[in-house]
Amino acid sequence: MNSPLQQAPAFFSEHAPIHRAWRHHLHQNPEVAFEERDTAGFLAARLGEMGLPVKQGFAGTGLVASLRGKRSGPTVGFRADMDALPLNEQSCLPYRSARPGVTHACGHDGHMTMLLAAADYLSRQDDFAGTLHFIFQPAEEAAGGGRVMVEDGLFDHAPCDLVFGLHNWPSLETGRIAVQPGPMMAAMDLFTITISGSGVHAALPHLGTDTIVAAGALTQALQTIVSRAIDPHQQLVLSITQIHGGQSLNALPDSVELRGTLRYFDDGTARTAHRRMHEIVEGTARTHAVEIALDLKSQYPVTTNDPDAAGIMLRAATLSPAGGTAITQFPPSMASEDFAFMLAARKGAYAWIGNGRSTALHSPEFDFNDDVLPLGAQYWVALAQACQSPIL
Repeated sequence: MNSPLQQAPAFFSEHAPIHRAWRHHLHQNPEVAFEERDTAGFLAARLGEMGLPVKQGFAGTGLVASLRGKRSGPTVGFRADMDALPLNEQSCLPYRSARPGVTHACGHDGHMTMLLAAADYLSRQDDFAGTLHFIFQPAEEAAGGGRVMVEDGLFDHAPCDLVFGLHNWPSLETGRIAVQPGPMMAAMDLFTITISGSGVHAALPHLGTDTIVAAGALTQALQTIVSRAIDPHQQLVLSITQIHGGQSLNALPDSVELRGTLRYFDDGTARTAHRRMHEIVEGTARTHAVEIALDLKSQYPVTTNDPDAAGIMLRAATLSPAGGTAITQFPPSMASEDFAFMLAARKGAYAWIGNGRSTALHSPEFDFNDDVLPLGAQYWVALAQACQSPIL
C-alpha cells in the first residue's frame, strides 16, 4: 500500500466526530443476537457510502463488504461482532440505550465502529494489493453467530487466506495490543438442568418433594467438580447463571430450572467434568426423591491463534501509528468467543485491544472508550499493510 500509514492519524483525527457519532448511534440502538436488523441497515448504508459492495443475509443479519485492490495480493477477512446483551443499561449518558433491557455492555458498538472507520480510510486509498473483506457478525454472545455465518457460506462468498478478530479488553492500557500464538479464549459448554418433583403447600413439605432444596444442594455439589475432580494444573470454570422456580410465596414449586456454562481449554478436562455432572445429578435426584434431567451442549471451541497469523498481528502492532508495545505473554481468558469457528475454518488470529478502563465487560455500567476508536481503526489499517507483506 503506497499510501503511507503516517497519513492515518490525521485522517482519523479529522473524522473523529463522525466516527464517534457512528458509535453513539450504535450504542443508543442496540439489538440482541440474530435481531440486529437496524444495526445491519446502518452498517450497510455507511459501507455503501464508501463505495464498497455489500452482501447481506449471512446468519440472517450478518454482512460482508469487500475492498478489492488494483494489484494482486492476499485475501484477508477482518471481523467485528454486532450484537448487544439483554441487560438494562445503568448510565446517564446522552446516548444511552433507547431500548429497555438491551445494551452494548461488551463494546461491540466500538468494534463495529473501529472496523467501519478502517474501511472508511482504506476505501479511499489509490493503491491497494489484494482483497479485504470487512465481516460484521451477528450473535456472538453465546448464540454462535460465527458458526452460522460459516455454515451459510461466508468463506465461499468471501474466500480468505487469513481472518482476524479484535476485541476491546478492560484494564489494558488504552490502545495496547495483546496477542499470542495458541489459546486466547476458552471453550464453552451450555447446560440446562430441570428438577421435577411434587409441588405442595409450603406448610406441608412432607407431603411433596422440595425442588428448591434439591436445586440448592445441586448448586453446591457441582462446584466440587472444579475443586475435587479436576487436576489443579488444568483450568475449569463451572457457573450457574440462572435459577428459575416457583410463583407462589406459600407453595413449593413442582419444578426448578438451572442454567449455566462450563469453560475449559482441555478436552480431557471437559470429559471429566461432563462425567461428574451426570453422576452428581443422578445422586442428587436419589437423595432428594426428585427427577433431574441434564441437557449439556458444546457451544464454542477454544479460540486458538495460528502462530504465523499471530506474528502478523504482532508485526501490525509495531507498524501502527498508534504506537505502543504489544503484550505477547499472558494467561488466556476463561471467557469464550465464537470467532473460534472462523479460526477453525481459516488460518488466522484474534487479539485484544486495551480500553483503558476498569469497568468489566458485561457490566450494565460498561461503555466503550471512544479514545480507542482511532487507535483500533489505525491498528486495522496497520494489519492490512502487514498482511500485504507478511513474514511467514
